[in-house]
Amino acid sequence: MKRFAHVIGTGASVPARVLTNSDLEKMVDTEDEWIVSRTGIKRRHIASDNEASSDMATKAALNALESANVKAEQVDLIILGTVTPDRPLPSTACLVQNNIGAVNAAVMDIVAACSGFVYGLALAKAMIESEQADTILVIGAETLSKIVNWKDRNTCVLFGDGAGAAVVRVSGKPGGILGTYMRSNGSLWNLLTVPAGGSRMPIDFNSMQNGARYIQMAGPDVYKNAVMAMGEAASEVLSRTGVSSKEIALMIPHQANIRIIESTANRIKIPPEKVYVNIHEYGNTSAASIPIALDEAMRGGRIKPGDKVLMVAFGGGFTWGSAIVEF
Repeated sequence: MKRFAHVIGTGASVPARVLTNSDLEKMVDTEDEWIVSRTGIKRRHIASDNEASSDMATKAALNALESANVKAEQVDLIILGTVTPDRPLPSTACLVQNNIGAVNAAVMDIVAACSGFVYGLALAKAMIESEQADTILVIGAETLSKIVNWKDRNTCVLFGDGAGAAVVRVSGKPGGILGTYMRSNGSLWNLLTVPAGGSRMPIDFNSMQNGARYIQMAGPDVYKNAVMAMGEAASEVLSRTGVSSKEIALMIPHQANIRIIESTANRIKIPPEKVYVNIHEYGNTSAASIPIALDEAMRGGRIKPGDKVLMVAFGGGFTWGSAIVEF
């Protein structure tokens, strides 16, 4: 039997606390109109002090399993994309495995920033087609609020917290994840980075004081590269799968910036009504961005059987990638 990797269930979880642009106006020198016009963001969800990535990932995973009517012990592999793990050791995927009771699963974290979920789908497709696994949980989870400098108006307005998940399962029926594309450019690592917290620069008094433990971003350079890379990723996966842009029922882009989203859609001639946008509600949630939007689209009836959905992302590293899924 030829094996195909199908997405059969989705789930999401976001913190209850909401931080609006008006709230940010009281914290840093910024304005609601400036944020909305340049990013499309109106609010974002922020984790509580005792809420970590694994907490939201666990809820998203359970929601996805329920949606797919799959039991946790049936999961063979958990792939979790995050740049904000609970701790350096063990992996956040291990914590999720324990929390949901996926006793038969292997686990791994992947660090591909905002491309993490798309990279996870590519790995899931490969693992299923090579007979290494039958049922896989792919999760994107972030608590970016814990690594944002709330005094830096150029970055603190952008990011939010949340998690999304998808159950990918083997089937003999054609369809599912039709194709994926992954690329990176490590020479540009310094344009979007958190300098401290690893073996190169452990967190100490100096890094606590000089802001090295927070996200640092060269905004204009990141924007320029994101526009080019997301357009390339979208075009390439269409070419590889032989799917035309007219066949795409819905494009779910990484929710980083409304201008980047519009540029990507224009490049491959996807009309605005076929582009899913929720950046106004959540901001940039990195690896959680696409799976949160996917779950919303599924539960909101935006995706129907037979629909082909294009997902495309760009993140720090730099990394970028795309996937086309037939539901």
